Amino acid sequence: MNRICIVGAGGIGGFLAARLAHTGAHITLVARGAHLAALRREGLTLIERDGTRLQHRLAAVECIGEAGAHDLVVLGMKAHQLEPVADELHSLLHADTVVLPMQNGIPWWYFQRHGGPHDARRLQAVDPHGAIAAAIPAERIVGCVVYPACELAAPGVIRHVEGERFPLGELDGSMSTRVQAIAALFEAAGLKAPVLADIRAEIWLKLWGNLCFNPISALTRAKLDRICSESSTRALAAAMMREAQAVAGKLGIAFRVSLERRIEGAARVGSHKTSMLQDIEAGRATELEALVGAVIELARLTDTPVPHIEAVYACARLLQSSVCSEFPAAKAA
Repeated sequence: MNRICIVGAGGIGGFLAARLAHTGAHITLVARGAHLAALRREGLTLIERDGTRLQHRLAAVECIGEAGAHDLVVLGMKAHQLEPVADELHSLLHADTVVLPMQNGIPWWYFQRHGGPHDARRLQAVDPHGAIAAAIPAERIVGCVVYPACELAAPGVIRHVEGERFPLGELDGSMSTRVQAIAALFEAAGLKAPVLADIRAEIWLKLWGNLCFNPISALTRAKLDRICSESSTRALAAAMMREAQAVAGKLGIAFRVSLERRIEGAARVGSHKTSMLQDIEAGRATELEALVGAVIELARLTDTPVPHIEAVYACARLLQSSVCSEFPAAKAA
């Protein structure tokens, strides 16, 4: 997998590009605006946690159609940004191209190659028109969970905040040659990429905290440490997590850590603004559907009551609608 295209070269995509460039892989970035201009003018700069600055001159294009076919296509944008570009992705694919989605929340492919009673079911919350599933055959997909925290510090500049884990897994749980090749590539780049037999369980583990902390922070403007230390918001987060655990359990998912340990893990992150709070403050659309709406859809599918999740979702959805209509330019960006 020597030719890699990263669609969405923001915090995570840019971090991954800089690390993979060290392996000698040929990287193409798809970006836009001031970020694209800086990438073309000065290259990609990664500021590591210890302050080390790494700079790479990488191919950068604005339109997906300009990039050409690649061996590995990394989808680094947010879940709600996939549908608008879905019909352009075919130009990146050759016969053996692997697609590695890196979205938070429940992915559109959740039931693809699942093998259970809901096999191939489409999730309306994350792929309402079926455009994403139609554009990316399930056989091309390798699942991935993103744990690093990174930010776009300035156009062309990525800051690595913490984390290096990118667990990987085939949708059918097999230990294929290609998933092991991707894991080896990531490990050569100094990343941790364990290959898991059940990537969906890992998706739920990360989602478990995101589905409550993100919307609560957006609604209250509070950072993680405050949400976890205030008894009322901590209790609300725990109630949402118990409901989500019940949904996951009906889908055959068991969590390998306790609820309290998951909350304490979030508390240790400290004075951190969640991505949803950052999006709301910037007047941007959020990952609400992938993080919360999809869980409600799965709750209804499994006949599981989730009143706390539904209440928070309703408030967060109204907030997003109000903010995006208030900042139309940001919504369109």
